[in-house]
Amino acid sequence: MSLRLGLTTGGADGPALIALVREAEQLGFDSTWSGESYGVDAVTRLAWLGGQTTRIKLGSSILQIPARSPALTAMTAITLDALTGGRFILGLGPSGPQVVEGWYGVPYGKPLTRLREYIAIVRQVLAREAPLTFNGEHYQIPYKGPGSTGLGKPLKCIQHGRRDMKIYTAAVSPAGLACAGEVGDGVLPLFMDPERDDLIKPHVTKGMQRAGRAVDFSQFDIAPFVPVHVGDDLTACRQPVKEWLALYIGGMGARGKNFYNDNAVRMGYAAEAAKIQDLYLAGKKTEAAAAVPDRLVDAVALVGPPARIRERLQVWKAAGERGSVGTMILMKTDIAGLRLVADGVLG
Repeated sequence: MSLRLGLTTGGADGPALIALVREAEQLGFDSTWSGESYGVDAVTRLAWLGGQTTRIKLGSSILQIPARSPALTAMTAITLDALTGGRFILGLGPSGPQVVEGWYGVPYGKPLTRLREYIAIVRQVLAREAPLTFNGEHYQIPYKGPGSTGLGKPLKCIQHGRRDMKIYTAAVSPAGLACAGEVGDGVLPLFMDPERDDLIKPHVTKGMQRAGRAVDFSQFDIAPFVPVHVGDDLTACRQPVKEWLALYIGGMGARGKNFYNDNAVRMGYAAEAAKIQDLYLAGKKTEAAAAVPDRLVDAVALVGPPARIRERLQVWKAAGERGSVGTMILMKTDIAGLRLVADGVLG
């Protein structure tokens, strides 16, 4: 299976962002992605990029499901897809309790149950086979609960969507990966080691089997984010990746409820993950970044001189051939990085 390339656009704005995405499109990248947490809105950015490009697919990585009703997300997906000639990929995620309750002001609840229901509703809207009805634990359509008027009626979306639109979910935990295999067309792990597909594929397979789906990774996209920093000074190239990993492993979640910390533990970095978290939560962000091991950076990112990156790309390409990675979504890079990776992967 040939490896596809994607690009996430966080960190770049205005003319620099357009130049980066247009270069990716010209190089043959399959997709560009935009995410959100508690800052930039992904939809606005993707709509703007859609008007500046002609071929490259546009993915949300991710839309936060606590922020929008499933019907609104379906409408947004249909609209963006129509405006861009069928180029939209819908990426969804439940986020964590700190963001869900601390920013969006809604209960965290059962995130995977909510995600399953959410995707089921979105797929109903896209299929447009009947007026929308749903009776789940998190969502009831039409709503008949406290405060309802009793006047709600099932409605069918006025616009026709693409029922085969791809839906990806963000996941790194075993349960989240299984859920992706059950209800999604792809999964967006924040970081992964391409040589440790044992941490991803068996869980996705479990979800596929649970749903009665064929276990076929040519039809399911594992699409991790891969930082790229090109330069002669290896230590300097590793540094921004260490800061990024320290943020997520150390600070993106409360102690005992940090999915990225748990992922680092499963990857074999239990002691290091504990130290990074202790330092980060104590406000020692510089020290937390310094505690990120070089070998973790080297496993999940492409850093250093061009020859070193080309060598590491062979590992990612091998993962693509065995269906362990479908799309590499490059991040934190520049045009030189795009060209280097494109030359190594796309020829």
